Amino acid sequence: MLTAKTTKIALLIFILLLPLVLPPPTGLTREAAILAGIYLAAIVGLISKPYPEPVIMLVAVALSCLAIARFDDSPVKSLDVLSGYASGTTWLVFSAFTLSAAFVTTGLGRRLAYGFILKFGSTTLRLGYVTALLDVILAPATPSNTARAGGVVFPIINSIALVLGSTPGETPRKAGRFLMVNVYMVTKTTSYMFLTAFAGNALALQLISDIFHIQISWGGWALAGVPLGLLMLALIPFLTYKIVRPELKKLDNVHIATAGLQALGPMSPKEKGLIVVFIAALLGWIFSRHLGLNESAVAVIAMVAALIFNIISWNDVLQNKGGWNTLIWYGGIIGLSTTLSKEGIFHWLAEVMSAHLNFLGPDNSTIIIIVLLSLAVRYLFASGGAYVAAMVPVLATVGLVTGAAPVLLALAILFSNSYGGSLTHYGGAAGPIIFAAGYNDIKSWWITGTVITLLTFILHMLIGLPWWSFLLQHGLL
Repeated sequence: MLTAKTTKIALLIFILLLPLVLPPPTGLTREAAILAGIYLAAIVGLISKPYPEPVIMLVAVALSCLAIARFDDSPVKSLDVLSGYASGTTWLVFSAFTLSAAFVTTGLGRRLAYGFILKFGSTTLRLGYVTALLDVILAPATPSNTARAGGVVFPIINSIALVLGSTPGETPRKAGRFLMVNVYMVTKTTSYMFLTAFAGNALALQLISDIFHIQISWGGWALAGVPLGLLMLALIPFLTYKIVRPELKKLDNVHIATAGLQALGPMSPKEKGLIVVFIAALLGWIFSRHLGLNESAVAVIAMVAALIFNIISWNDVLQNKGGWNTLIWYGGIIGLSTTLSKEGIFHWLAEVMSAHLNFLGPDNSTIIIIVLLSLAVRYLFASGGAYVAAMVPVLATVGLVTGAAPVLLALAILFSNSYGGSLTHYGGAAGPIIFAAGYNDIKSWWITGTVITLLTFILHMLIGLPWWSFLLQHGLL
């Protein structure tokens, strides 16, 4: 009997063989069809995961190089496939990953959490807002929402739930169920507030930029996302509280926070140094245009500063598996996307779509339809990164065909990936970590996620589109 892994591998081989045995579609060269097949196989591999993401992408890169070498008249070269590893986007994400790891290794993330609990966490509902406050502070320098929610916030909130007498098996509704699902809903919101709050953001922006030829700065992204995100963060703990209805209303936050802070001891020089580097990085991203630097350069400088001043060690960087994995597979996907663009595949796709989408116009109703489609498809993806690689080029091409406003559509698509992940308990890697704690059931999680996702969608369409238009008209994006 075939194993699940064997079946997945067989499917990928089948996809790779199709363009070799079938004639290329009208308008595409044989080489372009083969490269498109490799890209499609890579996307299916990222979703089905017969091998880790970096392995999938390295195989796709190698096959693309072989395919290009086979055709002497190729408009692209092997170096184009490898260009993603020289992309500033790739290094922006890797450097930010390194900074995010410092919040864990130095203990600063835990110290911030206990400090907020001491000041604001006197009730279960207010503790939900403490989660939001901590997450939004960590988000600008934490491109892995898995690390942010699963590595910093979740362990602390889980410990608090146990201290409150809420256990997964016997008393999940006492406090734990609300606290856990709230952690996830909050982090899916903070993930779209900053370019560097989720690794998929930078990748999605790069893919959309290749199609629309637009640029959105770190500061422009923040201006577009932060106001909407803050509105939702003001609502999410309250909505989650009303849907899940924890039995415990008040808690002894002073005892919990004091014990946690005492265990951490006085603030270390590394923590103080990280605060300085973090603030400097934020200022650098905000004023990068005035400094003559791009966001990637600022991130690399911040990472180097953390290394030089011994806030983190090179060994910490080497052990940051998430950062290295992202460096490999993001660089690969960007390189493949660049190759497809040079081969004219996106242009061909736009022409094919234009023949079937003539009922869509350039107004905002098209943006609404495209975002609704993106949310519906989001149920199928257990990885935000895989969703970005598979769907963002398609959705952007649809918008290109219909003539929708490029920047408005780009922001709508870029943000919907993150909050669309709220729909299910597998919509992002942090979901399984939190769900596995045992406090939550699928029904209440999905109800909460659906309410928050639909409310976010309405907010973005009714308030977001006019706000983004205002920013665009005044040259702030």
